[in-house]
Amino acid sequence: MSPRTDEFLIKGVTIGGEPFRPSDWAERLCGVMSAFGSDGRMRYSPYVRPITSAGMKCVVVDVRLKEVEPMAYGFLLNFAKDNELQVRPGRGEKRPDEGPGAIPASP
Repeated sequence: MSPRTDEFLIKGVTIGGEPFRPSDWAERLCGVMSAFGSDGRMRYSPYVRPITSAGMKCVVVDVRLKEVEPMAYGFLLNFAKDNELQVRPGRGEKRPDEGPGAIPASP
């Protein structure tokens, strides 16, 4: 695996180890960054998406967002900091289904 990290993960647990509430926080946070597609359906940003990891709600943030929309990137970092959420590096390499032009799956 490459040492380069292209994303980070905001975990649904505080630095003190408490679960973050409400339980749909990840979907709400990603909803702020979503847009309606040409088909009229709301789609998550390709840079910010909710996932469940080891049974815990998380938000994956692609670091390219910092170049595309620096204010949104700062908002996400401040959200994690203000709510004392754990943040860790994400994967360094893309999964096979995330090649160029792949559309991230909606949860």
